[in-house]
Amino acid sequence: PYGKFVHALYRFAALVRWRHPQRGMVSPSEFIAAAEETGLIGPLCEWVLRQACTDACAWRDAGYPDLQVAVNCSAHQFQREGFVETVDLILRGTGLPASNLELEITESVIVQRSEEVIARFAELDAMGVRISIDDFGTGYSSLSYLKRFAIHQLKIDQSFVRDISS
Repeated sequence: PYGKFVHALYRFAALVRWRHPQRGMVSPSEFIAAAEETGLIGPLCEWVLRQACTDACAWRDAGYPDLQVAVNCSAHQFQREGFVETVDLILRGTGLPASNLELEITESVIVQRSEEVIARFAELDAMGVRISIDDFGTGYSSLSYLKRFAIHQLKIDQSFVRDISS
């Protein structure tokens, strides 16, 4: 009652997990690779994005208006024709404001077909979607290279900073 009110922003990350009936929990590193090999990564990632936006809307309706949900996008998904349109359709369909969505893209995506990536980032940014570069420091890009992209957050890979104190 005596201090200043601190405005809270609630941040959530959408994580996909698979509980197999016989094998139990299957590591995402196993089933994501299998989904990419079989071509199922597109429908899987689209489902995750739609579900995350739907859940975020439910949380907003439950009294948490200032939230952001972060969703990892596979390189395959991000590079597919119509990706930006799919994001727009999902946001419109669920009613989630674009500013409440953050897409996490791995560093490897920005070094491939950079002009195309710059254009997609700009389209998403114009919609109000936040872009985060995940696992930065594992590839070949530099901090100065990042100036070309409309990004909002940089997540440095743990391998890059693990031994920083020594």
